[in-house]
Amino acid sequence: MKNKILLTIFPLLLWVFTVSSQAKLNSYPSANATIYLDFDGEEVNSPVWNNGVSFSCVPSGLSNAQVTEVFNRVAEDYRPFNINITTDINTFVNAPVDRRIRVIITPTSGWFTGVGGVSYLGAFTWGDDTPCFVFSDRLGPNNAKMVAECCSHESGHALGLKHQSKYDGGCNLTATYNDGNGTGETGWAPIMGNSYYRNMSGWNNGPTPYGCSSMQDNLSVITSQNGFGYRADDYSDDINSTTAIINSPNINISGIISTSNDKDAFAFNLPQNVNFHLEAVPFGFNANNDGADLDIKLSLYDGSKNLLKVFDPSGSMSAAIDTILTAGAYYLVVDGTGNSNATDYGSLGSYSLKGLFGVLPVCNITLNGAVINSVHHLSWTIACNETISSMLLQSSADGIHFTDVSRLGSRQNNFSYVPQQQTDLYYRLQVISISGNPVYSSAIMLKKANVAPHFIVSTVVTSEIAVTANGSYQYQLTGMNGNSIAKGTGAGGLSHINISNQPAGIYILQLVACGLQQTVRVLKQ
Repeated sequence: MKNKILLTIFPLLLWVFTVSSQAKLNSYPSANATIYLDFDGEEVNSPVWNNGVSFSCVPSGLSNAQVTEVFNRVAEDYRPFNINITTDINTFVNAPVDRRIRVIITPTSGWFTGVGGVSYLGAFTWGDDTPCFVFSDRLGPNNAKMVAECCSHESGHALGLKHQSKYDGGCNLTATYNDGNGTGETGWAPIMGNSYYRNMSGWNNGPTPYGCSSMQDNLSVITSQNGFGYRADDYSDDINSTTAIINSPNINISGIISTSNDKDAFAFNLPQNVNFHLEAVPFGFNANNDGADLDIKLSLYDGSKNLLKVFDPSGSMSAAIDTILTAGAYYLVVDGTGNSNATDYGSLGSYSLKGLFGVLPVCNITLNGAVINSVHHLSWTIACNETISSMLLQSSADGIHFTDVSRLGSRQNNFSYVPQQQTDLYYRLQVISISGNPVYSSAIMLKKANVAPHFIVSTVVTSEIAVTANGSYQYQLTGMNGNSIAKGTGAGGLSHINISNQPAGIYILQLVACGLQQTVRVLKQ
């Protein structure tokens, strides 16, 4: 029996735009299995739609730019598989009839009310070209992100996938359409739930509306029931067997992570010390990785295959390496990873590696420092085989994230200042040669200066004693006969001790900080 699966949304009707002609786009032309995105209108004559009565679907109303965006978003959702996403009717016609589905994107929605799209479960393999529908007038309207999510969702139904739902800890259904977790770049939701309002969407292994234990493994269903599987792996998973060699100092590589176990391993050799910069960016539409499905993790190994460092920023789906590497062999592994909102199960998709390793001048930099009366004194010696064009002194509170302190002259060999931070500080010297390549000294740490407590106290008052201190302190106020009047703590800066209810006379104020005590006589008039 053919089961109808509906995706419910909140419709909103505004105006539409026309598209003059549908661009012919293909995501994986060598694949036979095909999902055809039909934007340019269609006459529908199907026994299973509209009670078998023929009807006309007008064009989608999306602009050419929006059509391209929808195509790219859907293509990325299906990137791991041996399937072609196309906007070309000829490609669809030439595909096997039992391995294809037409997705009609149209504002002609009055014949099927209350939903953003509709599909029959498993229609992809029926062999009779039963289409599914996405109603562009109810998605934004004409919001390319929402239309694309609905296209992937409805074609997912045609591939045999049911909805995915959300349950609480007591196994109570809280949302028929799982709307995911998180916000921003790494906010995630399953494609077969409600992914309209999260940036990162993906295939999921989770419960259906039929119970919290009724789990649906999206990837297994897609690749086992529709006559196609995953696309061929593009790079070796293992650094012990990789044949992918990065030879050029200008890196420009594309790849695909197609399963949760897939990794892409690369090897490279550095004949001399270099400044190594590499960015691994998932497919997306801007610097915020809009439309990305892949959260990237990079692992860097040395020539002995010891892990040097993992690069996996928590708030970004991209990853970057910016460091100095000495001459020798290295290995790099690209992997899909989970984050605080999603597991690595559906962190799949395409990526690009772009970078550069520039040859460093041979420089020997020795940096020294000392703290004298709160003043940080830095000095250095440099022996370099290239002329130095500029130098930059940098500091850090954690030894990892450095900020600029001062730009220095090319012949300068010392620098002194009083830092604003009252903490231990790390310093390093950046030297830039005439070739433009930076070299860094080893970092050194200068300990926070132990500054003696210092107080300024108003000694003639009418109602309040003003105390200015260079740090926190404790105080006790007594009368001349030794009776205690007030005690407490004060913070650095200006504070006041109220004695407005005390009679005129002489009072003794004791101030204590860092084990040192200061006593002051105060006259109240």
